[in-house]
Amino acid sequence: MKISFAKPAVPDSGALAILVAQEAEPTALLKELDEKTGGALSRARKGSRFEGKAGQTLALVAPGGTELDRLVLVGVGPAKDLDVKALQDAGGTAYAVLADDKQACIAVDAIEAGDAAAQVAFGAMLRSYRFDKYRTTEKKDDKPRLSKLTVATDGSGAAKKAWPELEAVAEGVFLTRNLVSEPANILYPESFAQEAEKLAELGLKVTVLGEKDMKKLGMGSLLSVGQGSARESKMVVMEWNGAEGKKDAPVAFVGKGVCFDSGGISLKPAAGMEDMKWDMGGAGVVTGLMKALAGRKAKVNAVGLIGLVENMPSGTATRPGDVVTSADGQTIEVINTDAEGRLVLADVLWYAQKEHKPKAIVDLATLTGAIIIGLGTDHAGLFSNDDALAEKIFAAGQASGEKVWRMPMGDAYDKQLKSEIADMKNTGGREAGSITAAQFLKRFVKDGTPWAHIDIAGMTWSKKDAPTVPKGGTAFGVRLLDRMVRDSFEG
Repeated sequence: MKISFAKPAVPDSGALAILVAQEAEPTALLKELDEKTGGALSRARKGSRFEGKAGQTLALVAPGGTELDRLVLVGVGPAKDLDVKALQDAGGTAYAVLADDKQACIAVDAIEAGDAAAQVAFGAMLRSYRFDKYRTTEKKDDKPRLSKLTVATDGSGAAKKAWPELEAVAEGVFLTRNLVSEPANILYPESFAQEAEKLAELGLKVTVLGEKDMKKLGMGSLLSVGQGSARESKMVVMEWNGAEGKKDAPVAFVGKGVCFDSGGISLKPAAGMEDMKWDMGGAGVVTGLMKALAGRKAKVNAVGLIGLVENMPSGTATRPGDVVTSADGQTIEVINTDAEGRLVLADVLWYAQKEHKPKAIVDLATLTGAIIIGLGTDHAGLFSNDDALAEKIFAAGQASGEKVWRMPMGDAYDKQLKSEIADMKNTGGREAGSITAAQFLKRFVKDGTPWAHIDIAGMTWSKKDAPTVPKGGTAFGVRLLDRMVRDSFEG
């Protein structure tokens, strides 16, 4: 969808959506439209329950006195509560009611700042996403018609200036949603790596390691997960050097990329197993984030690392009870082959520290079903060995609307990983499953390295629409970490 910005005015045709704050006096544009429609607008408001609350809409079809096809009021809530998320939600809500119009405009004359209007446009763009690649019989009339959207604001100049960076982030979000939505017969380690390699066009340095490379590095933990699959495992490293000091230590982002998770020999139940195509959600977020950072030319040095495997049962698959050795020499007794994501991340975390010596590491993974039981689908789980880094991520979550909640860690949980025959087990039992998974990862982080783990198992896929997130792949984490980089790491 093409988005442009213009001064507020009543369009000559098409549909017009106007943002309305709760308990606010009518704006000049609302007064003009009410006059043109002979008071129809004010009568409609009096005869409805529309109060300008966030998410409320009120539509007038072919309002008299104008050439408009439709006039839609969109509530944004109290003006004093208009933060970034509220603005984006308003844009997404407006898009949802305008999607079937041929041409449309969103008027934000109730909001003075042009960068705020850009956030409204950003929300509309995020909501416009659809994954239609495999739809061959859908009727043309079933698809949205809106391809061009104008956002009308007194601050059109400022909005145009702010827009390119937001558009770059949206493109990163869309890449992640595309990756998460792809079926596993299309997106597997090799094809995922090929998609990541395309980011070199934006100035990223992209390196792909195959199984021979990883064997030389001793990555027995990661390789054990993919050894039952006919697909070769891969690791991809994406580097962006945007800081003034090109040799400054980067911030590292690590993603779990299990392109399909059958559970391995510890086979999952058949019901719902199709959802395991998006067990690569963490790797998808890291890839989309790196595209966003490069696309907006972020003034930061960053490296994204993703471990890509398929977890399949076969005669060569890892068995429960096997012992594998990680790249840093630690031995792991594999109690459950369905606790595989942590085995992948262990070696990628080691590699990130050995090769890049980052100032901080954040990993993302659809790691445990337990986090969904604990936090549902409103917050991702946050675990960290560093209070300052955890606070940066939490603040970015509040600002971006992609919220996290910090969970406890400690020796009592770590002891659950004790093995009778190896340095550790890969599971700590049912109790505190998300925490023991984080404790496992922490064992592969060097002392003194700020690290955070974000469990996005409940956030990667949505079964219902939200204002800026259509149901399906959410790309949760791209906006969160882009905001964290912008606020805490850019020079």
